[in-house]
Amino acid sequence: MIGIFKQKAPTNALLLFVYALVLKFPLFLHPFLPVLHAEDNYLYRFVLTVLNSLFGQASLPYTILSFIVLFSQATLLNSICNYHKMLPQANYLPGMCYILVTSLLPDWGHFSAPLLINSILIWCWYRMVALYNSHSPITAIFNIGLFLGLATLLYVPAIAFLISLFFALLIMRPFRIQEWFVGLLGFTSPYYFLILILYFVHQLHWTNLVPRISFTFPAIPESVWIIAAISLLVIPFIIGGIYVQNNLNKMLIHVRKSWSLLLVFLIAAILVIIINKAGSYENWIVTAMPFAVFHSAAYYYSGNKFLIRALHWLCFSVAIGINYFM
Repeated sequence: MIGIFKQKAPTNALLLFVYALVLKFPLFLHPFLPVLHAEDNYLYRFVLTVLNSLFGQASLPYTILSFIVLFSQATLLNSICNYHKMLPQANYLPGMCYILVTSLLPDWGHFSAPLLINSILIWCWYRMVALYNSHSPITAIFNIGLFLGLATLLYVPAIAFLISLFFALLIMRPFRIQEWFVGLLGFTSPYYFLILILYFVHQLHWTNLVPRISFTFPAIPESVWIIAAISLLVIPFIIGGIYVQNNLNKMLIHVRKSWSLLLVFLIAAILVIIINKAGSYENWIVTAMPFAVFHSAAYYYSGNKFLIRALHWLCFSVAIGINYFM
């Protein structure tokens, strides 16, 4: 399977869809209605209200939406990695890894605010990487800030990803204070419209604007399956990180910076996990994007074909076990 996805054949797009369908078919067998959490913000609540008016209490449409979102995120991430040459040759490994990673925890297949903001985060990472040689950086920085602000209106803990914007400006751009202010302006822009809306509905109060943030440690997993899934998120990530480090001198400068930025995204994602603890693993999905790209490096660079294939099929088997038999 790794050998197939390591190539960029036109048929691999269809194979990726089949791969996703096999892993995520249990979502259609046991559809799940979205559950509102305290961290879900105004925009997500509005989206859910609109969808509830369309779907009512039918859970299958939400499952179909979740699958479409996850598959579109996988294909988008794969295209971005190929466009920015994150790996020496174009392939479908990032897309495959994203599908596999998001199948290791069943909660990651639920329709949720963190699932939606993942699409925003993938796009923002793409635009941040492009800042290195952007011809109109001010516009790009404002748009990145704007979309990160929209992410916080979907899910409050996404405010942690504001640090990714600042690090992107440090890593990808020479220091210009006006660019930092433009980024902050973009980030706060959605809140100007929120203030207007709250004013017209007579709910304008500072408690409705300031995010309620508290830090907690994630609960210790009680299931052996969950412990195995988390371990299989970390182990290929470490292997991929080692291979990336060993091959840095062969990479272009902007590719090296792109890998560094991925680590920043992972740190921000870990902060999201410990902000306003949720009662499920839904909010952990924000780690999927950086994990998937590092996993793809592990599968691409490894010279030991037997061990790396065994690792892939182990991840695949655990994902099948969790989704079909838990």
